[in-house]
Amino acid sequence: MVSRALADAARRRQEDVLGDLRRLVESETPSGDKAALDAGLADLEVWLGERLGEPAARVRYDGGARGDVLDVTYRGTAPGTVLLLCHYDTVWPVGTLAEMPFAVDGDRITGPGCLDMKLGIVHGVWALRLLRELGIAHPSVRFVLTGDEEIGSRASQHHIERACAEVAATLVLEPGRDGMVKVRRKGMGLFDVTAHGLEAHAGLDPFAGASAVHALAELVPRITGLADPERGTTINVGLFSGGTGRNVIAGRASCEVDVRIQDPAEMPRIDAGLAALGHADERIRIEVSGGWNRPPMNPGPPSEALFASAREVARELGMDLAGTSVGGVSDANFVSALGFPVLDGLGAVGAGPHSRDEHVVPSASPGQIGLVGGLLHRLAGN
Repeated sequence: MVSRALADAARRRQEDVLGDLRRLVESETPSGDKAALDAGLADLEVWLGERLGEPAARVRYDGGARGDVLDVTYRGTAPGTVLLLCHYDTVWPVGTLAEMPFAVDGDRITGPGCLDMKLGIVHGVWALRLLRELGIAHPSVRFVLTGDEEIGSRASQHHIERACAEVAATLVLEPGRDGMVKVRRKGMGLFDVTAHGLEAHAGLDPFAGASAVHALAELVPRITGLADPERGTTINVGLFSGGTGRNVIAGRASCEVDVRIQDPAEMPRIDAGLAALGHADERIRIEVSGGWNRPPMNPGPPSEALFASAREVARELGMDLAGTSVGGVSDANFVSALGFPVLDGLGAVGAGPHSRDEHVVPSASPGQIGLVGGLLHRLAGN
């Protein structure tokens, strides 16, 4: 079986696979550090050349203040093209390696970004390399590597949407969850609500002012009250700030709001609810900014068929591949919203993304490489 042959080959090359993971982890690439992102992407491209040779097509798109997008295609031995979508940015600032270095402890590897999602990148590259080495038919493989996924993908969204429209399917190499792939994700809205009041001395003239802090505090229950958990809509006010001093009636206060939805119809309802926020005191002005960052990912027939193919490949490996729904978002949301086939969570097995417990399980890597490579083989010609 193709997938099993790939997994066996990956097992024999495990030392090389983990060496590549170490190389990528030790190249720190935080989303907000343009210089580090540029250096990391340059090394990543050198590594791609070492593992896969020169691509048939290459474009690097300027991300401005954010990480650039690298779009490279390697020609296949069968018709069709499949997109492997990855991000190389992480949530960890430069210097984290000194506190949380790449380390192997039995069947556990730690290091910033190892799970989310540098091992996924390594798996995708090795899946293609081993398909070539074993002479197994495969479609052309297009890698799109983005540098701002962790902060909303504003610079890369357009490139992702264009690329997924030009391929047969998109495989997103984000980590799975407890061995399951991610077939459904919530959409996300990021909003800021600001109250503008009137400052005054809290002791000498307490009624001359209009407190923005008090007003916004009154509005928080109205904001969170827009949630509808039965429809999959949750709302969190995660940061609240305002005022200038204990004895000053606050002239300004703001809060940051995170909205998650499963039903796209909830978007206009939430928009209307936030737009209607106001206060009885006419001296208070409420301002709402921000918007929807990613639409929800709800699988249609093309994505369901892709998941069914992945399950068949997994069975060849002795795996019963299940799908799960998660509240987090990824670039797969953009692909799904356009109606194109996409499957997410095909990357590393591990736990603790965005936490000091971030780790991967290296013994699972051969099977994951076999899964990705086997799925690429099944998609040849489609």
